[in-house]
Amino acid sequence: MESRTTRERIADALREGPETPSSLAEAFEVTPHAALSHVEHVAKSVRGSSEEELLVRPPECRECGFNGFDVPLNLPSRCPECKHEGIEEPAFVVES
Repeated sequence: MESRTTRERIADALREGPETPSSLAEAFEVTPHAALSHVEHVAKSVRGSSEEELLVRPPECRECGFNGFDVPLNLPSRCPECKHEGIEEPAFVVES
């Protein structure tokens, strides 16, 4: 049995390379929204560290390219500019 928490394992995965909420959800058997919640907490943890930072590639509209979403740690359902529903998920990585 794994003694590390899901959040610790997600943080380790983000240290290995970029991940989306869906890829984290699949790998750790949680919902994409739960994965986002874990990423938010990982962000708080690394913010206190001078050695690491969480980098975010924000969501982006596949139709018009809009990526100025107010909350990058979110899964928007449609683009506020063109109303298209094809939104590329955000991606996260923890870098040293």
